[in-house]
Amino acid sequence: MDPRYRTRFNAAFTPGLYAAYSADLAHRCGCEPGFRLAETPVFLDDLFRERCERAAGEIVAQLSDPARIARMRGALPERWTFAGETALPSFAVVDFAAVRAPDGTLEPKVVELQGFPSLFAFELMQADAWMDALAAIGGFGDGWTCCFGERSRAQAIELLRETILGGHDPAHVVLLDVDPPHQKTAIDFAATKRLFDVDAVDPRALLVRGDALFRRDERGRELPVRRIYYRLVADEVERRAIDLPFDVRRELDVEWAPHPNWFFTWSKSSLPFLDHPAVPQTQLLCDVADVLGELRAGCVLKPLFSFAGAGVNLTPTAADVAAIPERERDAWCLQERIEYAPALPAADGGAVKVEMRTMFARPDRAARLEPVTNLCRLSRGAMIGVDYNKDMTWVGSSVGLWRRSP
Repeated sequence: MDPRYRTRFNAAFTPGLYAAYSADLAHRCGCEPGFRLAETPVFLDDLFRERCERAAGEIVAQLSDPARIARMRGALPERWTFAGETALPSFAVVDFAAVRAPDGTLEPKVVELQGFPSLFAFELMQADAWMDALAAIGGFGDGWTCCFGERSRAQAIELLRETILGGHDPAHVVLLDVDPPHQKTAIDFAATKRLFDVDAVDPRALLVRGDALFRRDERGRELPVRRIYYRLVADEVERRAIDLPFDVRRELDVEWAPHPNWFFTWSKSSLPFLDHPAVPQTQLLCDVADVLGELRAGCVLKPLFSFAGAGVNLTPTAADVAAIPERERDAWCLQERIEYAPALPAADGGAVKVEMRTMFARPDRAARLEPVTNLCRLSRGAMIGVDYNKDMTWVGSSVGLWRRSP
């Protein structure tokens, strides 16, 4: 997006550069990615980056308003209402599409948001790998960053360490997800282990002793679990009929980062409660009075709690809507269509659409969430996400970089 560096990078790009970068990133993380890596970083100009950071901060502030939170609680299913809720989540993300403003500049438009973690460790390592690749090209100088708030890499890592560990020994903290080695995000779990020494654990491996949780280490010893870095996606748990070893309604002697209730409370279901120019018009399907009118206007039909674009219908029909039972319509929304701009010129010709995720963290002691780093996804197809754009180049996982202030 910053044309100075885009032109320079595209002129210097070779398949060998991409191969070396990809190998370096896998080596840093200690794991091969389960998704496609894009051929380029995203060089963010100051205007678009600042618009994203400001809009995301304002939206998170609205989400943090107690009156709005009370209204958003309606999205929380009883079967997934965990005990011991916190006042705010430990993590949150806001995804923006890069769209064209009336004056021709790029501006952010919310695609979705979540009170849930993202690939924090992986993105820091992805930025490191790209910065070393840029240094090898020459002509890019140093002083690059992917961290918001003028934070150094070390400061970003320390903020994340506080948020993930909560002051506990890493041996007593687990990253919780189903079948971690086979998740597409396993590379982030490996990076989290390297940066924070936290093991990824399947919930079915946890042991319940009264109100306490335990796990076995590699030597077979039982270790108490004091804190959970929560990465479980409810949809996957239900789809795979996984039985959790604990009753979610029972208050356990464990800390959550973030507390699981925020996955539902801050989600696409929150969008109708927000008032911000970066937020597209969104209605819960159960509240739509004129479905045919909304479909004629070109709305997109989305499930509220899916991941990686699963279930999104870009061209819904009246029959698609009719197929959703009335009792399930509070779990779907109709959203104003967002027109991604072809914002990033590719070295192999054409232009690429860009989506940027602004990622927030909040240590337990902190009163508010702070933006830490970002994740970018590049697309040439109808859908954004690493599961789409098959057999295309210059698409997939990337990270936004910019020059630090002198």
